[in-house]
Amino acid sequence: MTSAPEACEPGLLAPGWAGSPAAEATDDRAVLRALLDAEAALTRAQAGLGLAPARAADAVTEAADPARFDAHSLAERARGGGNPVIPLVADLTEAVGEEYGPYVHRGATSQDIMDSALMLVAARTLDLLLADLARTERASARLAARHRDTVMPGRTLTQHAVPTTFGLKAAGWRTLVLDARDRIGAVRDALPAQLGGAAGTLAAFEAYGAADPTALPAAYARELGLCAPALPWHTLRTPVADLAGCLAFAAGALGKIAADVLTLSRTEIGEVAEGSGGGSSAMPHKANPVRSTLIATAARRAPQLAAALYGSLSAEDERPAGAWHAEWEPLRDLLRLTGGAARDAAELTEDLRVRPDVMRAHLGLTHGLIVSERLSAELAPVLGRARAKALLTELAGRTYEEGRSMAELLSEVPELKNLDVGALTDPARYTGSAGAMTDRALERR
Repeated sequence: MTSAPEACEPGLLAPGWAGSPAAEATDDRAVLRALLDAEAALTRAQAGLGLAPARAADAVTEAADPARFDAHSLAERARGGGNPVIPLVADLTEAVGEEYGPYVHRGATSQDIMDSALMLVAARTLDLLLADLARTERASARLAARHRDTVMPGRTLTQHAVPTTFGLKAAGWRTLVLDARDRIGAVRDALPAQLGGAAGTLAAFEAYGAADPTALPAAYARELGLCAPALPWHTLRTPVADLAGCLAFAAGALGKIAADVLTLSRTEIGEVAEGSGGGSSAMPHKANPVRSTLIATAARRAPQLAAALYGSLSAEDERPAGAWHAEWEPLRDLLRLTGGAARDAAELTEDLRVRPDVMRAHLGLTHGLIVSERLSAELAPVLGRARAKALLTELAGRTYEEGRSMAELLSEVPELKNLDVGALTDPARYTGSAGAMTDRALERR
């Protein structure tokens, strides 16, 4: 019982979260710390309501030092009762001593401690995740402001569509990050403690002398820094479902950034590049977009982990067999994945290299056809709608056949001699309200 807890696995197969703040906040040491914090807070809450001696609260709090417990032993012995709380209570009771040991875990059930501890782990991890989202938001805002008027090809269904700006794209990234921040912040602020006793009735606390057992969950929540639950939520798993939703959304939102960077950093596009690309074991010339790759990995895995947590909503009786047990690993994995993706997204956006000259060059790949939408609208009043459509269809074919620009071909049309075809075909003059919408997006705080 007295050996220090072992570290969580180093993440050899999980480079997306290895070494991240979320990794440390969710490892076995962190879970053990949260379990012990939950046990100590329970005794303090009872002492505060006169249900336990103050010295008992002090003794349990002092004994609840993670360094005094063996996480490996607890994990092995957890098989006996199906969860690690049971062997932990035995070890903690022994550590507290004979006089105050009976006040350890008094009135609670294993799920009370396990749920409360996981809410603590989630709260501590979300705080770190929010800090990295804030970094990503600030970096995206700088990119949007700096490139407000940097024109680039807009792409739909993989093809050039009409011109857009990189500033508008980065503003969209920031908007998604802020949406994720708001959702995570709301869930973080509502994370509840869990206390209901054996079947959610608080009956044991009445047996131990509580005049109003319903006051105890609120006192317990205050000790933990969590919210007071309206009811015991042993089979009312809204808090876990909310965590699943906000984390999966955040991973997907960051995945959008990664998807854009992965596309735009292809060799044949090269409009952006990661500031420090990763190497290849076989090809010395490569600088792979590793940050984006790891974020994309998290975005692909997160929905399945969230689905497992949503699946546990259907829980029978007052406390179920298997439903809450099934949450532990996917919840930790989801916290780690999203936390790692937030770390990588911050590094990605802070170091992203943008290449406006390449973007501008790509605007000419279709010889001016990227502004065909504008030309259709501008030429219809001059030539008539049918004639304008027929002419543009003809000239579109000739641009490729003859290797000439749309501006050059239009200048040869007699009916258009009074039009400034150079201006009409300039992609930089057809970005619509991109700049204004970027400005508006950046007003959001």
